[in-house]
Amino acid sequence: MNMNPMLLLQLQQNLEQFKQNHPKFFPFLGAVRDNALQEGTVIEMKVTTPEGKNYTSNIKLKAEDVETVRMLLSRDDQQ
Repeated sequence: MNMNPMLLLQLQQNLEQFKQNHPKFFPFLGAVRDNALQEGTVIEMKVTTPEGKNYTSNIKLKAEDVETVRMLLSRDDQQ
């Protein structure tokens, strides 16, 4: 996969700003990664717009999903 270096730099800057704005988010992801990922774990996401509209989805992890999710959640370790 060929990534644009400028895009990567912008992504890194945006991620740093996100971490400053939401300091509890990445420790939460780390706790999930370290303590909750196993077959049968349900990951649920809920989004509420300023107008009050809700979007909710969930997945139940299969054994083969665990490592993939663990890799996705390990992004903060690379900073």
